Amino acid sequence: MNHCGLRSAGAGRFGPNAECDMRKHVLLYGLLCGVLIAALQFIEYRWIVVEHSVQIYGALVAALFATLGLWLGNRLTRTKAPAPEIVIREIMVPAPLAFVRDEQQVAALGLTPRELEILALIADGLSNREIAERVFVSENTVKTHSSRVFGKLGAQRRTQAVQRGKELRLIP
Repeated sequence: MNHCGLRSAGAGRFGPNAECDMRKHVLLYGLLCGVLIAALQFIEYRWIVVEHSVQIYGALVAALFATLGLWLGNRLTRTKAPAPEIVIREIMVPAPLAFVRDEQQVAALGLTPRELEILALIADGLSNREIAERVFVSENTVKTHSSRVFGKLGAQRRTQAVQRGKELRLIP
């Protein structure tokens, strides 16, 4: 073993320390070349940045806005979790062939034949003016009959009166 930590077969061509010295020189030369290459690369980089600074800044701003646009676009057009599918089907319910009015309910509520007629026309979806034209009375008379029907059925609106009339079997 020599002082370089290597096993040598002989004294070598230039003496016992020649091999060790040569390795030191090669490593030093390689290190200096690496530092020189790094310095040249840095100088070239600096020159490119100074020479093309406007293009580099433009590219950075474009990349920033492109990223922002993609993020914002994805955020605004993101589909939310799909709502549960609502299936609407018409179900046929057998109805009696002939409607039979519950006369006991009519008597218990104290509804007159004209009020029952007005309630049936409300159920048909007619307005006060249309009802007045159909039964040959004034619109105010229709309003009076309607309010009396609402009061007797305990309804606030036309739809409630119709629903209540059907529940009590006053109208078909």
